[in-house]
Amino acid sequence: MSNDSPAALVDGAACQVVGGTHVGKSGLVRDIKTSKTGRVTITVVQADGERFKTLAKNVVVQKAAGRR
Repeated sequence: MSNDSPAALVDGAACQVVGGTHVGKSGLVRDIKTSKTGRVTITVVQADGERFKTLAKNVVVQKAAGRR
């Protein structure tokens, strides 16, 4: 996650993938896990229901329209 605090990564948050295999895809964050080595992985669910896993460092959390 670039430039966002880790607290912004919560289940259900909208995100945009900016690195790794899935660059350009977006969706909702689901299933946040930390591996034994300390890497944070997430599952991203796209609007069409497709799911993929990626590292949390590869995503940027998008701000909700009504939040400031």
